[in-house]
Amino acid sequence: MKALSYLNKYLVKYKWYLIWGTVFTIVSNLFGIFPAQLVRYAIDLVSETIDVYYLYDQSPLQSVMYDIFAFGLLLFAGGTLVLALLKGFFLFLVRQTLIVMSRHVEYDLKNEIYEHYQTLPLSFYRQHNTGDLMARISEDVSKVRMYVGPSIMYGLNLIVLFILVISYMVSINARLSLYVLLPLPVLSVSIYIVNSTIIRRSEEIQRSLSRLSTYVQEAFSGIRVLKAYVQEQNSAARFELESNEYRDKSVGLTRVDSLFFPIVAILVGLSNILVVYVGGQEILAGRLTVANITEFILYVNMLTWPVMALGWTTSQTQRAAASQERINEFLNIKTNIVSRKNLTHEIAGEIEFKNVRFVYPDSGIVAVKNFSMHVRAGETIAILGTTGSGKTTIANLLTRMYDASLGEILIDGIPIQDYNLTNLREQMGYVPQDVFLFSDTISDNVRFGKPNLPQTRVEQAIRDADLYQNVLDFPQQFETRVGERGVTLSGGQKQRLSIARAIARDPRILILDDCLSAVDTNTENIILNNLRRIMSNRTSVVISHRVSSAKLADHIIMLDNAEIVEVGTHDELIAGNGAYRELYDKQLVTEEV
Repeated sequence: MKALSYLNKYLVKYKWYLIWGTVFTIVSNLFGIFPAQLVRYAIDLVSETIDVYYLYDQSPLQSVMYDIFAFGLLLFAGGTLVLALLKGFFLFLVRQTLIVMSRHVEYDLKNEIYEHYQTLPLSFYRQHNTGDLMARISEDVSKVRMYVGPSIMYGLNLIVLFILVISYMVSINARLSLYVLLPLPVLSVSIYIVNSTIIRRSEEIQRSLSRLSTYVQEAFSGIRVLKAYVQEQNSAARFELESNEYRDKSVGLTRVDSLFFPIVAILVGLSNILVVYVGGQEILAGRLTVANITEFILYVNMLTWPVMALGWTTSQTQRAAASQERINEFLNIKTNIVSRKNLTHEIAGEIEFKNVRFVYPDSGIVAVKNFSMHVRAGETIAILGTTGSGKTTIANLLTRMYDASLGEILIDGIPIQDYNLTNLREQMGYVPQDVFLFSDTISDNVRFGKPNLPQTRVEQAIRDADLYQNVLDFPQQFETRVGERGVTLSGGQKQRLSIARAIARDPRILILDDCLSAVDTNTENIILNNLRRIMSNRTSVVISHRVSSAKLADHIIMLDNAEIVEVGTHDELIAGNGAYRELYDKQLVTEEV
């Protein structure tokens, strides 16, 4: 129960659901117990009246006695029916409180996990796969809900019914009650042994499900590559292996679960046998009546379902504990990307890196070594270099997806850690190297950074990204849905739509991370000419491996192996005959060819 104690805050939040659910459980069980007493009274009435009835055989009083006797039985039957209806009504109220409470807790817990996921740094997502994240917010939360709702409901019902039934049983005959309760310790020990296996196997099943979910998610996301390499059969075979493992573990758990019902049925049957045997001795001794034994048997059978539910409830609680422990594992991870002073104001756009070094925490790779640069507000700087030289890491540090391992990053002369993170990122426009589009319309993808953006601004941003004519050619134009991850668009169209999304929010700092790699030279020139106007009043960082993308820059930085090798303007670097000139000549020859 240690892991499940995390949910106590929700039980406190919805305490009135829990309180009223407990009250309704008590009332419903009271209405469930009273019929057993009516049966006892009815049997006593029959046994006491039948002899008198036959004494008046052939007498006119016999018919009168029969009418009174029948009316009495009818009253008992009617009372039993009314009590059953009242019990059903209050059981309905029990579900309307406790089960509804579990749905509220499920909703809150999913929202808490999702919001917490969004606060975690990029390093967290490099270390954990998507399938595992999804399994914890869906499958694990669903198992936790089974504890908060049905398990608590059946648990309360069991406790209340045991207290009421055993109290009545002891008041009738303590000796007989003791014999009836003898099998319960055996049941408790059996449940303990079985549940030790259940919790271990539940954890194994959840890990297997996470691996299965991850594989399916990757297969569907990369379906084009999978089909292009004709790996459908291999993919299906691997899925079958993962699925078989999950099936085998689930079947193993089911086998253990199946032990509960035979154990409970045997022990409840043993209790009935003891009632009849010991009760018969008590009748012969004159301490009990047949009606008392009938009442006892009804009480024992009342306990049958709650005791059977005890096994199910314990199993669900153990599964929920295993799931909540997995959830707590991620909830206990705290982000280190926090604001020191929570500054919120409009930035001018001056950027300064001072001897920055960055090492990826998950892999230990040194991505940036002793990097320094200074960009005045409104200037454009280009960062060029080969693949793996650290260009994208600079963008991640500037948007504060990571914090520098050493050195300092300043925005308008203020350390980047002092800014309110949300306020800072709202004033940046970022076009990532790996373009991601949402499964929504073209207009809504452009509006992603500013949901209330007017349609005229949306269309202007699309024009600036040289995508306007392409959009008009689509049947639904701006309301065209781009599909999952923009699958309906070409690579160049996705990049241009991503550029439109960044410039539509009118950022103070615009970061373009190799965003023109999928467009041809002519389209690149059109977009760059449009960006010349857009960049005029804001700070821009152009990251690329193509020299042509650097022609708008006031300054150029050449990176190689995570270090700066050259800094200067285009003319200065050409005259220097260094790495920039070499890259320029190679790409110029390629374009001529």
